[in-house]
Amino acid sequence: MEIAGKTAFVTGGASGIGLEIGRMLMEQGANVMLADLVPERLKAAKAELGQVETVLCDVADPGSVKAAAEKTIETFGKVHIVVNNAGVSLGHTPGDTPLEDWQWLVDINLMGIIHGIETFTPLIKAHGEGGYFINTASMSGHLATQQLSAYTATKFAVVGLSESLRMDLATDNIGVSVLCPGWVKTDINKAHEGRPSGVDDEDAPSEAMQMVTEAVDNGLSPRSVAEWTVECMQAGRFYIFTHPSMRRWVQKRHELIDADYAAIENDPRFKDR
Repeated sequence: MEIAGKTAFVTGGASGIGLEIGRMLMEQGANVMLADLVPERLKAAKAELGQVETVLCDVADPGSVKAAAEKTIETFGKVHIVVNNAGVSLGHTPGDTPLEDWQWLVDINLMGIIHGIETFTPLIKAHGEGGYFINTASMSGHLATQQLSAYTATKFAVVGLSESLRMDLATDNIGVSVLCPGWVKTDINKAHEGRPSGVDDEDAPSEAMQMVTEAVDNGLSPRSVAEWTVECMQAGRFYIFTHPSMRRWVQKRHELIDADYAAIENDPRFKDR
């Protein structure tokens, strides 16, 4: 994927991984539109990077995504690269989670990416120059984590969505990658502050959530993740992983799947099925 002269649209683009991916793309000659929900962060990002444009965008609102896309087209003429990166997290206990918090997670982490796909795919197809989607999932899209079931559900969905999207868009010269980072030093562990229920049980976090917070605070730099992400996009890699040490946990999950498949393969009731 050639980057110089192309236009990139990045959600969650005013901080963390999104900001650094925007920086990397800008440094390689792309026109960059950073989209975010927080005006103050957008202003700071613009002041820091200079050579980017910014737009307010709530990815949970399809109308907001459409308006942001229209501004991007108005500013740059075309869009080639879409980084669906905005996301939130929430630690919780099943059976004790307000449904509005579940809906909040789904609307941002899953529907936000869907809104990006449905809005920008026709725009990329229309100019016929090809393009690329990078969808940010997580290692939680491959591995379940205690007290993060809602977050995990959305991230598994993003991985599956991206796998299908890759096949659907292959003939249109539109590439797809799914970013599955492990622990990265961002504000993701503070995203619960925006939960609509206003429940404040994070004031007394569980041992599991304390471990998550410590891992995030000591995680990879967003810059290193962004560099690797752009490199993988240029190489056409689909899964973008960041932590080699986590491979063994993915393998353990596959071993469990294989073991339970073996049970049905050895049962005569399911022979030849």
